[in-house]
Amino acid sequence: MTVKTALRQGYDLLAEAGLAEPRLTAEVLLLHALHRERIYLYSHPEHELSTLEWLHYGRYLHERLKGRPTQHITRVQEFYGRPFRVSPATLIPRPETEHLVEQALQTAGGARTLLDIGTGTGALAITLALELRARAVATDLSFDALQVARHNAAALAAPVDFVQCDLASALTGPFDLVVSNPPYIPAAEMATLQPEVRDYEPHLALLGGEQGTEIYHRIVPQAERLLTPGGWLIFEIGYQGEAGVRGAFAHGPWQEVSLTCDLAGLPRVLRGRYTP
Repeated sequence: MTVKTALRQGYDLLAEAGLAEPRLTAEVLLLHALHRERIYLYSHPEHELSTLEWLHYGRYLHERLKGRPTQHITRVQEFYGRPFRVSPATLIPRPETEHLVEQALQTAGGARTLLDIGTGTGALAITLALELRARAVATDLSFDALQVARHNAAALAAPVDFVQCDLASALTGPFDLVVSNPPYIPAAEMATLQPEVRDYEPHLALLGGEQGTEIYHRIVPQAERLLTPGGWLIFEIGYQGEAGVRGAFAHGPWQEVSLTCDLAGLPRVLRGRYTP
């Protein structure tokens, strides 16, 4: 079995099953089996897979066909150009969340201290700590998620401290910037999620309450306690959550509340400036 043939067979299996991006998925799984870089697939199409490589590749394809996310098979997902370890205890970082990073860099580029609430893999805290050259603190309720985040921070040499607590309840601040990508799926929509999300990713990181915006209303008062005057609170939001999240800012000392949409035109990042 050559690399070229293995890729074609993997593509055919994944495409027939109706899975998204069958070509890319076949490439990623084959590379994981071969322990090679992507260029190897095209520079060595005649490479004969060893028995062990073929067995691994076949197992990875079988797991993906059963619905297991590709990132759980490879245990890695790239975010903002850096590799992050993932596990079933963490939400897989999405490309859309990079919009939050961009907004943070644009609006709070001078931040020296930052807090990431509900960090998961640590992707936001680690990325912003490195890009801003700032000191970061990241929280999560899940001990297992924090273990993954600590590994990622160590692997990327990021100055981040991790605290296990409910949102930011254990912290005193102050911080120049607070960011969060909290759970925002309304309870009624959980059953409609793609099976690979609903059945494999942690519901703790997905379920945002009955409306999907309840957690934002808990974070905003905590941010008022933790932010320096003039500091920014920046959220990722769900496509249906803009009005509810704006409501969380309505009765506090917030100005310059504004929305940024993603490349699909959907509401994605909502930010406000703390001005007591």
